[in-house]
Amino acid sequence: MAQQVYTLLVQVGRSEGDGLPEGATGAGLLCYASGKDEAEAVRETVAILKQADMSPLDVTGYGTLEEREADGQEIGAEDRGLMQRALDENAVIVAQMQPFFGDEDAVSGNSAD
Repeated sequence: MAQQVYTLLVQVGRSEGDGLPEGATGAGLLCYASGKDEAEAVRETVAILKQADMSPLDVTGYGTLEEREADGQEIGAEDRGLMQRALDENAVIVAQMQPFFGDEDAVSGNSAD
């Protein structure tokens, strides 16, 4: 099977040297990762994040570009470029990082009202 790029949302907790802002309890990372299947993309992403002193807690897969388009999602040119880079370089690209602060539930994304 040919390499494809998968969209993954990774929730990370805190660990020493993780580079997250002071006071953050964790973060959500939007990643584009290449792999022959989603399981390989997840394994590679978790391994890379651990090498970067991050603590992956949960990974949610959103499929390939084609699967996301079939679901009616619009994918912008910048994201397409990052996906192509992940494919060309057989890499994991962190496209966005959203730190969590306070009472937010890092795993489910719910916050206390």
